[in-house]
Amino acid sequence: MNTIKPHLGKEEKKLLKMKNKMARKRVQFRRQEWFRYKKFGEEWRKPRGKHSKLREHLSRRPPVVDAGYRGPAQVRGLHPSGFREVLVHNMKELESIDNRFQACRIASTVGRKKRIELESEADKLGIRVLNRTVS
Repeated sequence: MNTIKPHLGKEEKKLLKMKNKMARKRVQFRRQEWFRYKKFGEEWRKPRGKHSKLREHLSRRPPVVDAGYRGPAQVRGLHPSGFREVLVHNMKELESIDNRFQACRIASTVGRKKRIELESEADKLGIRVLNRTVS
């Protein structure tokens, strides 16, 4: 299937390109002492300790999530392709999508049979499916 492109203005295209470039350069934020305890995992948690060196932004510590790492406000929340994501569970939700600005992501709770139907219907309506099945 031919990939469907979003309708973006000149400025939005420029900002989206900048956002994607920033996202590639952005460091991976990890929880304080993620390496020490297996139960912590790598997902980000804000450091809250009274004597926390990470909370104090000391230079020898890894970077902390901060407003300075955000992307441009006009394209914030967009998929890297430029579409706004809409979670779809059934045909009715699929029909309410504007294919010029929105793309659908089929919910993980949708079964294989219904997923195939949703994908074929999306093709007919000219809607991009972000998590299309491989087969």
